[in-house]
Amino acid sequence: MLQSPAPNPVWHGQPIVLVGLMGAGKSTVGRRLAQRLHLPFVDADTEIETAAGMTVSDIFARFGEAHFRDGERRVIARLITGEPRVIATGGGAFIQEDTRALILDNTLSVWLDASPEVLVARVGRRDTRPLLRDGDTRAILEELARVRNPIYAQAHLRIVSQQAPHDATVNAILKAIGL
Repeated sequence: MLQSPAPNPVWHGQPIVLVGLMGAGKSTVGRRLAQRLHLPFVDADTEIETAAGMTVSDIFARFGEAHFRDGERRVIARLITGEPRVIATGGGAFIQEDTRALILDNTLSVWLDASPEVLVARVGRRDTRPLLRDGDTRAILEELARVRNPIYAQAHLRIVSQQAPHDATVNAILKAIGL
């Protein structure tokens, strides 16, 4: 007798928000997780760019980080209301106290924790990250990890994002949420 494949998991809970350093895989893992859960996927940075009519880098350069973070908080507040979805945030979103409180109170937050080696390998593929423009990439990422990881550790779940296929990370999240 042939066995049918296991049914696709279905998530009926709160929105799932992925947090972590740039290069941890939030957008790529988020898209795949959303697909597996049959949920919409939203990248907060893309939503911010659409709302502002300019890139994140341009917002930082023209208006500064404080202006960007205020807009980011407003966009995330909008994204976490309504139907369940998977949301990838920018690396600094969860570091902001107000934004972190919104995420912790209204979503299932998942910290994608990656080593500096994995982060350096991943972020070297694009030159769109304002915080990496002026200095040694590895040193900057190590300092960001030193400062931010204790804050990311407040997320509801911690999943290690390794130099492996992103589906391994997706599977780890599904296992952690009981699916």
